[in-house]
Amino acid sequence: MTWSHPRGYDPMVACSALWKDKTGVSIEWERRSLQDFESFPVEELARAYDLIVIDHPHVGQITAEKCLAPLDVPGREAEREALARASVGRSYPSYTWQGRQWAFPIDAATQVQAWRSDLIGAAPTIWTEVLQLAEQGRVLLPLRPPHSLMCFYTLAADLGRPCAVDGPGGLVDGETGGTAFEMLREIAALVDPACLTMDPIAVFERMAEPLSTIACAPLIYGYVPYAVRGFRPHPIAFADMPVAGGDGPVGSAMGGTGIAVSAFSAEREAAIDFAYWIASGDVQRGPYATAGGQPGHAAAWEDNAVNAATGNFYRATRATLEGAWVRPRHDGYMAFQQHASDRLNEGLAGKHDARRVVADINRLFRESFAPVAAAGQFTATKGGKK
Repeated sequence: MTWSHPRGYDPMVACSALWKDKTGVSIEWERRSLQDFESFPVEELARAYDLIVIDHPHVGQITAEKCLAPLDVPGREAEREALARASVGRSYPSYTWQGRQWAFPIDAATQVQAWRSDLIGAAPTIWTEVLQLAEQGRVLLPLRPPHSLMCFYTLAADLGRPCAVDGPGGLVDGETGGTAFEMLREIAALVDPACLTMDPIAVFERMAEPLSTIACAPLIYGYVPYAVRGFRPHPIAFADMPVAGGDGPVGSAMGGTGIAVSAFSAEREAAIDFAYWIASGDVQRGPYATAGGQPGHAAAWEDNAVNAATGNFYRATRATLEGAWVRPRHDGYMAFQQHASDRLNEGLAGKHDARRVVADINRLFRESFAPVAAAGQFTATKGGKK
């Protein structure tokens, strides 16, 4: 099971066809929408599929549910060391939890910047330049949950005070959280209100329209197919994120996906073999990238041909990915991510007090470590009041 976008589906099908030629083992892929992919219970997928594409914030829940097979099997240490060394940013360790490896990165992504080179001469490098474009109606920002929270994370970290990833002490200090929220509020007031319902794909589709005047999406997960000429009417260029702090493009909320194997699979060994193969450098920079994938291996990110085919997508965003921030991964985080995103959007749409919004998000984060958090039993919040 993978996610329903050419970047998530096409390379899996193409590589599986090669794998069948190589080994005789047939692998058929099904797909879910991006929204389902981000929220559907992994345990249910593991009971239905041998191979599952996951994102790293699920690993704490996965460990508690015992629904995936660890990939750090004996005898393959050298292969894993090679994959770890070739990890782009922290992609490989993002799937390490409680001393075990639960997935291999096959897709690396973080919030970067998308821009139209035919509409502006260069991508903005600082946040104030983004605001100037937004005042002209030339900016979109995906704010549909959970992307509003991802923007909040990125801004907080780039300001120099990253959000917490473990411990029940709260997500963010009041001053940093308040500043990040006010920055989001300011740009949300300048962009199309529909941004509150838009995910990255919706923003890219708007940007790529023939008569689009949208020149910039300052914080958005990179999608390499949109950089390829012919994929849409206009190719989209990518760049490092515009900075709000003084340390460069650091703190972007990392995304990407990994290949995992079901603990319930009757073909566990064969599935693990495929996971090692598709995550390897030769496959990632070869058939995986050629089929429209967005590799997680440095061999692809550094390859001249791969960059030439994608408008230099990888080199243009590498610094942001290398400085990216890994989200919390504890059991209970996924429910928190949804609730916190909803609370953030309520605050943006309803012009709520920043201190109350940040306080509510901190409370939700603390509650996510409680035993009831695994069932999503958070205290309900509406309009900034308990």
